[in-house]
Amino acid sequence: MKNYYYLRSNQMHKVGVVVAAAIFMAGCASTSPSMPAPTEQMAVSRAALNNASSTGGNEFAPIQYRSAMEKMEAAERAMGEKNYARARLLAEEAQVDADLAVSAARSAKAQKAADAVQEDNRVLRKEIDRKTK
Repeated sequence: MKNYYYLRSNQMHKVGVVVAAAIFMAGCASTSPSMPAPTEQMAVSRAALNNASSTGGNEFAPIQYRSAMEKMEAAERAMGEKNYARARLLAEEAQVDADLAVSAARSAKAQKAADAVQEDNRVLRKEIDRKTK
């Protein structure tokens, strides 16, 4: 009887290994359709680039803006080659760079405005000092 249970257990173990291997092989098989084109991400990235352009990214943050443009162009080439994974990655990177260009442009504009206010204050103080003497 002891031998029967050992034999039965050993067979169950082998069946389990075979089933696990079959499931693993099925999971690795490429039965799914190819990755869909990242058209939505491409549109979001183009909108981010347009926002960067209208915010003055090319003037106030030229390095970030140029990087975003180059990555977007590379994403469009990858789309043409149907390399959708690379196109998605490049489009996401372009969006991040465009958002960085927007932030840098806004920061530069704010700094420029703050500098102008400080200069106006300096001129006013000088005028007040001149009138009080």
